[in-house]
Amino acid sequence: MTVNMPKESDSSDQMSPSSSPEARSATPGGTQKPPRRWARWLLVIVVLAVLVLILFHVLHRKPPARAPVAQIVTVAATTQGDMPEILTELGTVTPVATVTVLPQLSGYLTKVGYAEGQEVVKGQFLAQIDPRQYEIDKQQAEAQLAKDRASLALADADLARYTELAEHKSIAAQTYEDQKFTVQQDQATVKADIAAIAQYDLDLIYCRITAPVSGRVGLQLVDPGNYVTASSTTGIVVITQMKPTTVQFTVPQNALTNVLQRFGSGSKLPVTVYTSDNSKQIATGTLYAISNQMATATGTVTLRATFPNENEALFPNEFVNVKLLVDTLHDAVLVPTPAVQSGAPGDYVYLVNADSSVSVHKVTLGPSDGKNTVITSGLTLGQRVVTDGTDRLSDGAKIRVAGQGKPAQPGSGAASAAAAS
Repeated sequence: MTVNMPKESDSSDQMSPSSSPEARSATPGGTQKPPRRWARWLLVIVVLAVLVLILFHVLHRKPPARAPVAQIVTVAATTQGDMPEILTELGTVTPVATVTVLPQLSGYLTKVGYAEGQEVVKGQFLAQIDPRQYEIDKQQAEAQLAKDRASLALADADLARYTELAEHKSIAAQTYEDQKFTVQQDQATVKADIAAIAQYDLDLIYCRITAPVSGRVGLQLVDPGNYVTASSTTGIVVITQMKPTTVQFTVPQNALTNVLQRFGSGSKLPVTVYTSDNSKQIATGTLYAISNQMATATGTVTLRATFPNENEALFPNEFVNVKLLVDTLHDAVLVPTPAVQSGAPGDYVYLVNADSSVSVHKVTLGPSDGKNTVITSGLTLGQRVVTDGTDRLSDGAKIRVAGQGKPAQPGSGAASAAAAS
């Protein structure tokens, strides 16, 4: 039996083309194909890189620059006018006279001749103290006077007789001298009796109590039937003079110089009084007195103004607001009071510039009437200042005046022309 053995061939002939790696990776067209696993990883890395770049750009990009927004404000131009220089202070109505009527002697109060709150005039009957004891004392004094006058008449008769005898040397000189002294003593006794009667007459006058001043009586302090004494401190009634009256107030020492200059020149400085809440004018008067001392504790000086008070609108001890017109500034630079600000720079205003911006402008203030304020330095006539909306402003801020159109942005005119073409 014959066995056919395969022929030995070359090693290169034994290996088929499909057995080599190059043959396994080759495509039918003859090109090589990359492994799919590496392609996936490469794609993931690229996507992650793109996402990281986008995220980094979003987090670190700068916000677009925005043009500053113009603040809407209200402005006003400085004006020129007169401004009264007024001092506003708190005052107290002080009567010209407040009298507590006290009894001058002791006794029972028998009658009251006034009604509480009544207007009385000087000399009007107010009360009566029982006068009977003083009438009796007066009668006794009159009797004593009559007796002492009789004794004086007798002594005068004896002196006349002794004088005639002394001329003829018929009486001792000592007796004559003693009689002269007796006459002098009787004369002094008669004078004392006359003075005692005058005192009792005065007591009887004091028994009838009358008003020492004109004014309004207060509430009744003592009822009839009570025993009053000369040492009483409460008195029988209090009378307050209502018209004219005065108002007392103080001014700070820094404002005193102008007041003294005007008052010393003879000017009658007008004073206007308002209620404590400044809601109503009560009366007008004039300044008439300045105290001679400064209060060291407060640095103020006391002034007093007088008022006719014919309608009795000013009530004693009432608290009022006082406005003293010291002087009037003519042709002063005025701005609305809301335009004036106070802060770190001092007193300042927001000055409107030509480029629709504002700048902080320091000023020196003068008197104010609440509506307008005088600018003594820092502004000129016609300049414009911000009066409303200052809380949102800063130095150099852009503004837009309320009621006017929105200002054109730079380049908007050219863009509009291009769009129209």
